[in-house]
Amino acid sequence: MRIAFISSAWRSWKKLPINIQNHLKEKLLLYCQNPLNYAIKLSDSKIGNYRFRIGDYRVVFDIKKDEIIVISVGHRKDIYK
Repeated sequence: MRIAFISSAWRSWKKLPINIQNHLKEKLLLYCQNPLNYAIKLSDSKIGNYRFRIGDYRVVFDIKKDEIIVISVGHRKDIYK
């Protein structure tokens, strides 16, 4: 599977510290091999259909064909606002 970011998610990603970006990247590459084994389905699909929990950070995404489209990336206290 490929990973694509919408522009606002990419801007949020670039604001994260490098060590957090590297940790998230490592986990995303692992999770994208079989995303539904690691993903949690969100009850409110306004912000996205699925999320990955990676430590204190969340990656909200949708799946289209064989592409993960990242909609939002951020700390768990801020991501659902």
